[in-house]
Order: sequence, then C-alpha cells, then structure tokens
Amino acid sequence: MLSNVAASAPHAPSCRRLPITDSRPTIAILGGTGALGAGLARRWANADLDVIIGSRAHAKAAAAVRSLKGRVSEGRLRAMENAEAARAADVVVLTVPFAHHETTLAGLADALQGKILVDATVPLVPPKVNRVQLPPGGSAAKAAQALLGDGVTVVSAFQNVAAHKLASEDGALDCDVLVSGDKREARERVIGLVAAAGLKGWHAGPLDNSVAAEALTSVLIFMNRHYRIDGAGLRITGAPAGPEASDR
Repeated sequence: MLSNVAASAPHAPSCRRLPITDSRPTIAILGGTGALGAGLARRWANADLDVIIGSRAHAKAAAAVRSLKGRVSEGRLRAMENAEAARAADVVVLTVPFAHHETTLAGLADALQGKILVDATVPLVPPKVNRVQLPPGGSAAKAAQALLGDGVTVVSAFQNVAAHKLASEDGALDCDVLVSGDKREARERVIGLVAAAGLKGWHAGPLDNSVAAEALTSVLIFMNRHYRIDGAGLRITGAPAGPEASDR
C-alpha cells in the first residue's frame, strides 16, 4: 500500500497523508534522464517502488539507468521510450524543460489517459530565469490539464526542490513540497510519493494554486544568486492541529 511505502522512506514525514488502499504504484518519469528525474528515480527505487525512466530515445533512458547502477535497489529501474513508459505506469511524472512541455504532452495524450500526471514543470524562460514569467494559461500544470482533458488527472508538485539536492545521498531533505490538484485522492497519493522521496508534502489546494509554486521557483533562483545559497527551498512553519478542514 502506498501509505506503507511513505512510512518506510527514510525520515519520512507523517504530515497530512490519508490511507491509500491501492497497491504500490509503478512510476514513470518522462524526461527522467535529467537531474530532477534521476534524483526522484533513485529515491523512489530505494523506497522499493518500481520506476521507469522515460526518454524520447530508449538508448538515452538506458544510459540513465546504467548511471544509477549500484545506487538503487536492484531490479527497481527500467528504461523505456516516453510513450511506452506512460502506458506501463500507474503514476506518470513529467520532468522536462518548459520549452518541451507542450510538444511532449501533445505526443503522449493517448498514452496518459486514465493516469495521474505529476507535473513538475517550471515555466522558466531563459535568459532571465530569475524573473517570474508565467504562461498565458496561468501555469504549466493548468496548461497540461487543458491540453490532456478530463481523462488525465494533473497534480502539480516538486517545482521548488533543487535537483542537485534530490541527487544527494541524504535521506530526508530540508525542503517541503507544495502539492496542488483538483482531486483529493490524487493529491494524497502524490503526497505519499513525496514522503517516499524523503520530503514533506503539503496539500496546497486546487490546480489553480499551482501558479504559486511555479512562480516561487524564479524567486528562489534569484535568492540563490543574490545570497549565494546552495539550493534554497521552501519550509512550511506550524503544524496541523486537529482534523483537516474541508477543501471548499
């Protein structure tokens, strides 16, 4: 069960997770050959989840799997092309650069139907990546939902975690993750996956709120440069006191 997966992760947070009754999901990371995708793949594989690294080219995905050999639980990683990976997975995570966001999703719309898509995309527009430049639809995650339709459940997460921090060998990271989405069960499933990766996830409201997490990344990049911080992240202060309030 996913709730057990989250509990078994090193230093996993206990905050705001509902029991999940389905079996351990298979996770596909599309664009998983980059630093963010590889970091998530290693952490989830070491939490005893089956992970598929996807890429436009199978050879590139296979090279990413080989690069993680000896650092992950044996047999937990596979390599596939993106479409094959999406079809084989229960939960799909998108970690491509914003410039490839729309074209990647357009080519995978059929393969993603019936899935949860965790969109980690940040709408950075070089060269001024430390300036907030949100897309016309408000956020990359909302654009993904509009493009893919109601057959795909888009959840926004992981925008504010430095990729090199995820790649570190430390178990828990000093960083929180805002999780936004329109369906409660999907959000809670993703919060469980956040915990399995050694981070604390927070239910941050509907997908409309993804605009805040996406915009914050440019703010954090600015702060990294200005204050010479090695990967600034978010921390939510305070602690839940009593039952969760209604989403409405």
